[in-house]
Amino acid sequence: MTERCRLMTYNVAHGRGLSLYQGFVSHAALRRNLERLAVFLRESEADVVALQEIDGDSHWNGHLDMPAFLGEHAGYPVAWLGVNTRREGRKPLNYGNALLSRLPVVYRENIPFGRATLGEKGFLYAEVRLDRLIVPVVNLHLCYRSPTRRRAQIAALAQYLAARETAPGTTPPVVCGDFNTQAARPDDAVRELLEALRAVRGDYRVHPVDVPTFHSIRPTRRLDFVFLPQSFRLLHCEVPKLRLSDHLPVLVDFRASL
Repeated sequence: MTERCRLMTYNVAHGRGLSLYQGFVSHAALRRNLERLAVFLRESEADVVALQEIDGDSHWNGHLDMPAFLGEHAGYPVAWLGVNTRREGRKPLNYGNALLSRLPVVYRENIPFGRATLGEKGFLYAEVRLDRLIVPVVNLHLCYRSPTRRRAQIAALAQYLAARETAPGTTPPVVCGDFNTQAARPDDAVRELLEALRAVRGDYRVHPVDVPTFHSIRPTRRLDFVFLPQSFRLLHCEVPKLRLSDHLPVLVDFRASL
């Protein structure tokens, strides 16, 4: 039993484009960046899109629900924001990870790693229906400062996946996102996640293999990954040269199987 899917992961940097800080960008410029991103998403024909650093009602974006905007303009009936950073008051913040999907989503849950009111990270878990299969997708954003904290966040994700009960016809999960570390580091989050997934779900492969994703102007580091179960067949992996963020997107085509 195999089914084909196209998935993208992309840290969109709050829609600020190549600016150093989203607070320096006008609301009109943010909207133009999102319009360009919506065109790219529509043309990519991705079935599922995992976005990091994306906002709901926040003061720096003019209180725009970015996932809803992209869902409407790029043609995704499912547009779900998992808020990891929430701050009330005169300058509210609501941002985290988002999932856009043309496939039915049969279950979804958002897990922040903590309760910080600025810069909190986390992951969202969603089960999408792909014809006769259910494919879990994890959209993950890890701490950029501390390897110790990244490893603790991977441990929290592994514990969640080990405890998660799934229905018959559910494949091993696809895990993707911004890891804020490179795969070459032997004691950091990418290797930790590979070992954790092998312990609970079997062998995985990490994509892209040798294409850097950061910084988008002159990329030298791989920070953004898609972990595919060994049982899946990779059909294509691409890192499009899209300069709407400091990261580049990762796009994979695969055939899912049990």
